[in-house]
Parts: sequence; C-alpha cells; structure tokens
Amino acid sequence: QIKYVLDEKDMPTHWYNIQADLPKPLPPVLHPGTMKPVTPADLAPLFPEEIIKQEVSLERYIEIPDEVQQVYKQWRPSPLYRARNLEKALGTPAKIFYKYEGVSPTGSHKPNTAVPQAYYNKLAGTKRITTETGAGQWGSSLAFAGAAFGIPVEVYQVKISYETKPYRSIFMESFGAKCTPSPSTTTESGRAALARDPKCAGSLGLAISEAVESCVKSDVPSKYCLGSVLNHVLMHQTIVGLESIKQLELAGEYPDVIVACTGGGSNFGGMCFPFIGQKFRGEAKKPFKVVAVEPAACPSLTRGKYMYDYGDTAGLTPLVKS
Repeated sequence: QIKYVLDEKDMPTHWYNIQADLPKPLPPVLHPGTMKPVTPADLAPLFPEEIIKQEVSLERYIEIPDEVQQVYKQWRPSPLYRARNLEKALGTPAKIFYKYEGVSPTGSHKPNTAVPQAYYNKLAGTKRITTETGAGQWGSSLAFAGAAFGIPVEVYQVKISYETKPYRSIFMESFGAKCTPSPSTTTESGRAALARDPKCAGSLGLAISEAVESCVKSDVPSKYCLGSVLNHVLMHQTIVGLESIKQLELAGEYPDVIVACTGGGSNFGGMCFPFIGQKFRGEAKKPFKVVAVEPAACPSLTRGKYMYDYGDTAGLTPLVKS
C-alpha cells in the first residue's frame, strides 16, 4: 500500500497542547516596554481573547470549533504516503512515510492555523487583520482564511520576495488581500528602514514590525496574526501529527525516527508534538528519535544562543526565549 487516507469522520476534533505535558513550564514571554512577563491584557491589542486563552492554556486538548472543522474538511484529513520509490532508490530496509500537506488550498500546512485564527477574529468582531510573509506561504494562507470568514487581510511581504516571486502576491490578492512590499512608506518602521537604506530589500523581522505597527495604529478595529513560533500556532498545527498517528496505526507501524524541518517551529511542532506528548505521558509504543532539520544559512537551533530576543526588527513584539 502506498497511500493511507482517513475518512472525514476520523479527522481529529481537538488540537493537542504540549504545554500540558512539559516537564517544566516554558520561560515567560516578556513585555517589550517593561521587560516583565506579559499579561493577557498586554496581548489584547494584537490578538483576540480566544487566541490569548489558547496561548496561555495548560489544557491538554482544545476543541476545534465546528466552523473551523468545516473549512478543514476541504482538504483534511491529508494523506500519509509510503515512499516506496525512495526506499528502493536508497536501497534501505527502512520504511519511509511522509505526510503530504500540499493538498491544502494554498499548498502548505499554514492554513491549519490561518483558518482558526481568522475564525476567532471573526467572533471577536475584528474588521481587519495584518500580518507579514516572506516567500508567501503564510500570507497566502491567511488571505485564504480571511476570505473564508469575510475579514480583510493586509500582508506586508519582504520586498525581495515580493519582487522575485510576483505570483505569490497575485495569489494573495486573488483571495482579496492587500499585499504591500516591505519596507514600505506606510509605517514608521518602514520609513526608517528606507531612510537608512533606500534600496533596502527587506527582512521578515522588518515586515513583522510593519504589520504590528499597522495593527496597533489603525483606526479600524484590527488584530495581528502570526504563522509560527507561538504556542497557539503550533497547537493548531498538531492536527498533522494527530492524523499521522491514526494513519500509522492503519499501516501497522510506529516510528523509530521522526524528521521535520524547523524554522519558526510550526512544521516541526505540528508533526512531532503529538508523538512527543505520548512519550512524556509514557504512552509511546516504543522509543523513538526526533530530528529537527534546519537550513545551514540560518542555524538557529544548532548555532544560535538560547536567550530572550524580539521577534521583529523595530522591537515592537514581546520577547521570547528561544
């Protein structure tokens, strides 16, 4: 057998929150102004109440709202494949499986969190969402989610990506989003960057600064959405690993090694956290190894410093120790 597919009725109805099973709590997120642990009130200018609750929740499972499940079912459950041709090419006795998230409307795993974030903003009465994107996967996914729930989305895209990947901005605009190359002249952060370097190609940190600034200074009730790093984002992505556990059961297998790419953590957390949670709770069927694969151009896990830092260039975001 090559493909393992779950029926819609077997799609997980809850996300998994790894904070419930961690051996010790994560270091607190710090307020950029006071350098003290943030409170829910500190996050309110950026996120709706339900998202803030999920960010700090210690509940093991959070129910997926019916409205979100209905959108998910456009492509979920996603298939698990047995990579038999790769096994043959490698001449390996290993059984290799991969989870294919490319079946989503925007071609990546990012809608798994974009959809619930847009939904909770809709419930909160948000009239506009801002965000950033690099290559465009996250921006196009939030544009899709905003269209699904009727919320305008404004995306600040790293200028070099905006210029070299024009079809990404067209894709976002096809869903009704506004796409602005960053740095732009619409924010203080963008104008300052252009003053320093009129030919600035931009960065993801700068695009985040512009998106956050655009959110908090808007006259229209606005919120900000992030596609990686934060707990609620990684929790939404765990539907990937939860489905994989069920699909591997269909195949009569349990992993010896789990491999996932990692940057901001949404791909890695989505696939690996449900398995790691089983290990923490003593429910894993056997010992397994987890391998996080990162780009040599940005080796934050293997060569970075474990310390507090801002998530953006202008220092507008809370500080996370990572």
